[in-house]
Amino acid sequence: MLILLFFLLSPAVAVTERCHPDDKAAILKFKNSFSNGPQLLPMWTSDRDCCDIFDCDETTNRIIDFSLTNSNLAGTIPDVIGDLTYLKTLRMHKMPFLVGEIPRGVTRLKYVTFFDISWTNVSGHVPSFLEELKSVMILDLSFNNLSGPIPSSLATLPNMIGLDISRNRLTGSIPESFGHLVSPALQGLSLSHNMLSGEIPTSIGKMKIYQIDVSRNNLSGDASMLFGAMKSTSVIDISRNNFEFDFSRVSFMEETLVTLDISHNKIYGKIPTQILKVFMLQFLNVSYNRLCGEIPSPWKLRYRSEGFDKTSFIHNQCLCGSPLAQCK
Repeated sequence: MLILLFFLLSPAVAVTERCHPDDKAAILKFKNSFSNGPQLLPMWTSDRDCCDIFDCDETTNRIIDFSLTNSNLAGTIPDVIGDLTYLKTLRMHKMPFLVGEIPRGVTRLKYVTFFDISWTNVSGHVPSFLEELKSVMILDLSFNNLSGPIPSSLATLPNMIGLDISRNRLTGSIPESFGHLVSPALQGLSLSHNMLSGEIPTSIGKMKIYQIDVSRNNLSGDASMLFGAMKSTSVIDISRNNFEFDFSRVSFMEETLVTLDISHNKIYGKIPTQILKVFMLQFLNVSYNRLCGEIPSPWKLRYRSEGFDKTSFIHNQCLCGSPLAQCK
């Protein structure tokens, strides 16, 4: 009781604020750069410890995770975002009223590993200066209004394991440099739902990519370099392009391939019987091509009790056999 009385009668001890003053100044400038910032971010105030709002490093008290999702902030990304120099995660996701270009200030984020500006109305080109983010591992610029070519300099990012610039309005070809990525550990490459044209660089076939999606573009030529029995790819989606090559000559990743979609192209030849050994396969679509011959069977799939229905094979030149009509 005496100890409790002592604390009740003692003067209040000031609690030291953890937030670094430079980071506090940066987030307040960020907030006030938007006309509706004070309304939508009422908790970001000068008398609030920003480490109560954001994740901070316990040693340096610097903000390391700046994430905004499902926000109606209206305006452009302010250059001051680069003043949060110790960020490891930058995420602006599902912000439909975010417009303008990606500011060069982001190049000051030398420690960022997860860079995500997606599902916004950010426009302009994919900035070539993003090559300066040498620590980035995941670069996600999907679902925006970005246009123009893909900068070849993105291939110089030494630690990148995932690149997603799908669902934009990108034009031009896939840079040859993408077949010579500096990073040895790229796992995912998504360029789908753009307006890319030309051929896939043959050098990409030498890479160890676990998931590649170039669907819904205007790409053409040969994409067979993405296949190979010695590869470890799990997802290949080249659908809705203008690819044209002999499917009967490809070989499959028997132990790793899970998703294969080559639909809506001009691919010809037979379906190789080796596909029956791809026991992990869960999704297959070869429809709307120029394939011929008998559909291989029987399937022996680990995660499917039976093979694939006719929607996986329809609208080819002369495919036959179950689940389509019998071969004559």
